[in-house]
Amino acid sequence: ARALHQLSDRSEKPFIAINCAAIPESLAEAEFFGAKKGAYTGAHTTSKGKFLAADGGTIFLDEIGELDIGIQAKLLRLLQEGTLTPIGSHEEVQVNIRLIAATNRDLEDEVKAGQFREDLFFRLNVVPIVMPPLRERKEDIPLLAQHFLQRAGQLHGLDVPKLSADVLKS
Repeated sequence: ARALHQLSDRSEKPFIAINCAAIPESLAEAEFFGAKKGAYTGAHTTSKGKFLAADGGTIFLDEIGELDIGIQAKLLRLLQEGTLTPIGSHEEVQVNIRLIAATNRDLEDEVKAGQFREDLFFRLNVVPIVMPPLRERKEDIPLLAQHFLQRAGQLHGLDVPKLSADVLKS
């Protein structure tokens, strides 16, 4: 998701990643769409929410299959209309975002089980990118290992070691 953002015409705008599994259901709406001060107990300040913060850029919803069905409906509306309404407000706010979503669940199965909205699934499934697990693409391991060694070397100011053929075989 980050690479798609950085290689796009939105690269100068915000990239916001959200782990949907880590947001409590009770806070998801305010976290996503924002809230006006006093809209609910504990809303001591106005917050604009992640979608408004990502305006013009990209928002990455990791583990989207974990979202509550009620939030799914609001997300669908945002994708269809390009607007959101913060909690406690009566005014719609226009947003322009690219949405990238990921999940480890089979969303088609989730739709059949009634756990994921079919209309949202079709709205999200415009350009599916299927990433097979690493165990099914072992040939990628040497490239990934070298990449992460280079990143670690740059981060810590170290020379990057070259992996031997013996190491790469094991």
